[in-house]
Amino acid sequence: MTDQKESAEFGAMGVPQDAIRRLAELTPGKAGAIFTSDLSVNEFLLVREVGFRPLGLVLGSSIYHVGLQIGRWSKNQELDVLSQAMYHARELAMTRMEVEAKTLGADGVVGVRLDVEMKEFGADIAEFIAVGTAVKAEPDAGGGGVTNWRNNKDLPFTSDLSGQDFWTLIRAGYAPLGMVMGSCVYHIAHQRLGSVIGNIGRNVEIEQFTQALYDARELAMSRMQAEAEALHAEGIVGVQLKQHSHTWGGHTTEFFAIGTAVRPLREDHVIERPTMVLSLDA
Repeated sequence: MTDQKESAEFGAMGVPQDAIRRLAELTPGKAGAIFTSDLSVNEFLLVREVGFRPLGLVLGSSIYHVGLQIGRWSKNQELDVLSQAMYHARELAMTRMEVEAKTLGADGVVGVRLDVEMKEFGADIAEFIAVGTAVKAEPDAGGGGVTNWRNNKDLPFTSDLSGQDFWTLIRAGYAPLGMVMGSCVYHIAHQRLGSVIGNIGRNVEIEQFTQALYDARELAMSRMQAEAEALHAEGIVGVQLKQHSHTWGGHTTEFFAIGTAVRPLREDHVIERPTMVLSLDA
């Protein structure tokens, strides 16, 4: 009865039955269970060395129809409908990945990739994919003494850091809380004909373009920061600020900010010094 109830709950969240069966086969301790991972060999060994055991590859997907919004030709403005669509679609993919990780009893997901692929079904249809390796903390993970690796929402942490960066973060006394993101789709006003003609042959800043891109980036960054504050994070590491025009044309673009929110595990943060290695080869 419990399995049927969980299956129904996962189905309501958009997790397919095939995924539930696959995850059941990855259940730790089950006879014949093996882990799956998209970590490289070096990343796998470093994650194990710092006290985390891979459980299985987890993913979330959402194929989303991005609606239409018309902006004024001559005005810089955020296109709210498109901003919300791009954010919600990513959130659906991330949530489904977290559900799969929670099903495995994971403490976190490392090496997360969050991609967008435009589909041939139509110019306004895209698939949003989140994939990473679910991990379980051993009792001595992070040097021991950490009883709960999940975040304040009782969800497994997520991180897009590489295995090497994850190792460094844990060894230095920090832990990831979750991937945080912010999105802004912005319409950049066209130049008036008089301005175009007047700027021919001149070195001159196009102020309305500068201000539009500046505003859009700031909106994306502030939304990412707000998510980190909701997780009670100390800061965000590995921030990437990406720009995509997708299929909207030259004057509409998306700024997308993403990074890993972190918290301290202890007061002292000792960073390992690199070891000098001398080759004995001639």
